[in-house]
Amino acid sequence: MLINIFGGKCIGIDAVPVTVEVDISNGIGIHLVGLGDTAVRESLLRIVTALQSIGMRLPGKRTVINLAPADMHKSGSGYDLPIALGVIAASGQCELPLLDKYLIMGELGLDASLRYVPGAIPLAELAARRGLEGCIFPKSSALEAINYTGTKVYGVSTLPQVLEILSGAVTAASYEAANYRSEIKEERQAIDYMDFSEIIGQDAAKRGLEIAAAGGHNVIMIGSPGSGKSSLAKALAGILPPMTPQEALLTSKIYSVAGKGGFRYGPSCPRPFRSPHYSASLPAIVGGGNGDNILPGEVSLAQNGVLFMDEFAQVPKSVSEALRGPLEDRKVSISRLRSRVEYPCSFMLVAATNPCPCGYYGEGDRCTCTVGQRNAYLSRLSGPIMDRIDIQLWMHSVDARKLVDRPKGESSAQVAARVLAAREIQADRFAFEQISTNAEMSSKQMTRFCHLDDPCKDTLENIINRLGLSARAFSRVVKLARTIADLETVASAATTPSPIRPHHLLEAAGYRFLDRRDVLELGK
Repeated sequence: MLINIFGGKCIGIDAVPVTVEVDISNGIGIHLVGLGDTAVRESLLRIVTALQSIGMRLPGKRTVINLAPADMHKSGSGYDLPIALGVIAASGQCELPLLDKYLIMGELGLDASLRYVPGAIPLAELAARRGLEGCIFPKSSALEAINYTGTKVYGVSTLPQVLEILSGAVTAASYEAANYRSEIKEERQAIDYMDFSEIIGQDAAKRGLEIAAAGGHNVIMIGSPGSGKSSLAKALAGILPPMTPQEALLTSKIYSVAGKGGFRYGPSCPRPFRSPHYSASLPAIVGGGNGDNILPGEVSLAQNGVLFMDEFAQVPKSVSEALRGPLEDRKVSISRLRSRVEYPCSFMLVAATNPCPCGYYGEGDRCTCTVGQRNAYLSRLSGPIMDRIDIQLWMHSVDARKLVDRPKGESSAQVAARVLAAREIQADRFAFEQISTNAEMSSKQMTRFCHLDDPCKDTLENIINRLGLSARAFSRVVKLARTIADLETVASAATTPSPIRPHHLLEAAGYRFLDRRDVLELGK
C-alpha cells in the first residue's frame, strides 16, 4: 500500500515541497532512498524505537521509503514524523483519513515525543501555497509561526497526539498554536537597552545616531577608549521603531530557517541587534555551510535591524571587504558547487573603532603611536567600505566637568518619538515603493523624492569639489540630507515634509570627514 505525506525543505528563506512516499509489500528489508544525509538515514532507528514505545511496530515486510524529488538532497531530522506516520498508515496499524490534508514535519524522540525542527514559517507559507488545511509541527516549532495568518498551524508534543488529529478522534483546533500564546514569555521587556540620558555628553554623536536611526543610515564612530562608542551603539537599539508586520515576518523567516526561533511579539516586534565579535569568520558574518545546507550569517540575522561591529579596524580584511555587496545591494548570494542561496540583508551597519593602535590619538599628548602607525591603522578602513557609510563621527573623551555634574540629557523615549515620526513620513513617501527608509532609495527614487533647487545644486557642487566625493558618496549625502529635512519637519510640526535645503546638505556633508585627505588632523 502506497502512502504519501507532505513535507518540505527550506532553501534560503523559502520552502520547497518534499513528498514522503512509503510503500509496504511482500518481501523483506527496509530501504530509505531519496538523497538523505546522515541525520535522515539515522531516522529509522529513532522511528523503530518510538513506535515500540507506543505499542506499534515496523512491519516485517519489504518497506520502501522515498523522499521525493529524489535528485534533491535532504537534511535534518524533520522527516522523522512523516516517515513514522507513513509506516503506520501503510501497514494498517491505524486509519489516518486526514493524512493528506496537512504538511507535517518533526523530529521524534525515542519515547515518541516531538522535538523542535527549524523553518516553521517558510513551511507554513508552503502549506498555504499548496492549499493544505494546515501544518502539524512540534509545539516549540509551531510557536515560531504563532502570528502567521496564512494557514492554520498546529503544535503537538507527542506522536499519539498527531495520530488523534489525523484519525479524526479529536479536532485539530484543540492543538492550534494560538492556544499556547499564554505560554510565551514577553521577552521584549527583558531586553536591556541603555538610555540616551544615561550617556554623559557626546551631543554631536547622539545627533548623528538619531539621524541614522531615522533614515536607516550606516554609521561609524571613531574615538578613544571610554568615549562612549559601545554605549551609544547599544542605546541606538532603544530608539529604533518597532518593525511593521511585513518586516517582522521577513526577519522571523530568517531566524526560523537559522533555527534561532522566530520572533513572537507580533506587530510590536523589536528590531534585531546583532553584535558579533571582531574575530568572527567570513561564513559567520556573511553566511555559509556545506552542500545545499547554507545558513544565514550575521548580516542576514540583522535584517531590518542593526549590525554592530566593534573594533572595526581589527576585523579581518576579508570580512570587512565582504560587507561591500550586502551594504550596497541589501542582499547576499552564497554560492557552492551544487547550490546557490540568496538571503536578504537590509540592515544598519554601526561600526566603532579607535583612531590608532594605542587608542588615544587626539587626546592631548597621551598617544604613543608614530605617524606611520596611525596612518596604517586607519588605512584598514578601506575607501570602498567608508564610501558606503553615511555618517562618520569622531568622538573625544567627555569633559571632566560634565562627568562630575552629570547633566541630564534627553531620554531615549523622546528621541525615539522623533525617529518614529520621521519613519512615518518615509512610510507615506514610499507607500507604493518596495522600500521603507531613505537609505534604501535607488537613483531613480532619489530623482523623484529628493528634488534639488538651484541653491542646493550650487551647494552640492561646491561640496563635491571640496571633498572630492565619489558618485556613491554624492548619493549618500543627498539621502542623508533628505532624512535631516524629515527630522526638521518633525521638529517644526509641519504638515508637509520639508524640501531639501542647502543647510541640510551642509550638515550631511559634515558627517563625511573620512573622505578628506587630512583625516588625522581632524582628531586634534
